[in-house]
Amino acid sequence: MSNNGLIQHIRNPPKPSVPVVVICRLLLSAIPIAQIAIGSVYLEDCPRNHYIPIYLIVVGVLGVVLSVVSCLPGTRQRKDEPSTPLTRLCKIWNVLTSVFIFCWFITGNVWIYSIYKPDYKKNTTNIEQYCNKTLYLFAFWTTTLVYIILGLSLVCGCCILVCRFVFGYEDPDDG
Repeated sequence: MSNNGLIQHIRNPPKPSVPVVVICRLLLSAIPIAQIAIGSVYLEDCPRNHYIPIYLIVVGVLGVVLSVVSCLPGTRQRKDEPSTPLTRLCKIWNVLTSVFIFCWFITGNVWIYSIYKPDYKKNTTNIEQYCNKTLYLFAFWTTTLVYIILGLSLVCGCCILVCRFVFGYEDPDDG
């Protein structure tokens, strides 16, 4: 494949089929829905830091809302189309929500990692040190999963760049 073909492929990537998009959205919505459910069920079960279930509920709701908003018709703008008020509003919404999610994520990191390892056994002498094991470990691992995914993406991206430079594509005009 020549550089021109590759560049055209990057500029106009093939569109996935609707069933693939729907299945991916459902799978990606599973974690935010679980965050809402676990945060709601264990809302009062972490006296050590009562913000952890609230963190899970808010991040879960925002995840579901972003997933739903991205599926709405008219929220995507093609390069050759003029901007509409709806697409501008969606862009502003996405920027504001993304900034809030980033700040909320950092705050959640502080709340979760600052109490590592809470006491999982509830009794009258340590009630202030207690946090439900399911709640805490779910919050801990979903937060840690974000770092794992970011790390893997960074490593994969660097590998692709290195391969691209090492095994670069040869232009047919180059002799």
